[in-house]
Amino acid sequence: MTDLQETLVLVKPDGVARGLTGEILRRIEAKGYSLVDLRLVQADRDLLAQHYEEHVGKPFYEPLVEFMQSGPTVAIRVAGNGVIPGFRSLAGTTDPTTAAPGTIRGDLGRDWGLAVQQNLVHGSDSPESAARELALWF
Repeated sequence: MTDLQETLVLVKPDGVARGLTGEILRRIEAKGYSLVDLRLVQADRDLLAQHYEEHVGKPFYEPLVEFMQSGPTVAIRVAGNGVIPGFRSLAGTTDPTTAAPGTIRGDLGRDWGLAVQQNLVHGSDSPESAARELALWF
């Protein structure tokens, strides 16, 4: 049985600034997923407020929005069998210091001594989130 899905993957400003976009795309394709659409976006506060609406009012919200506005983000529409949980597994745990070797965050992430939002990538966490986030970024 196939479970063809689409998801939003973001290469966050830290990944773009460190020149890791190509390596992240390579890993996505190596897993057999398809890159459907890709764009370089300088996210503004309005887009980020919609994207992170569930986090409004939380202590990390403002630092997260500031970080995401600090440089360009690469937004990617990725398709594949079970791509939503598959990409999240490929990305690794949110905190790069605890992410397993072999994951994007485990291999490429750094402990900046800062908030964990500087963790290279974002991936939608459910089909509903993917649909909402893809509509925002594309």
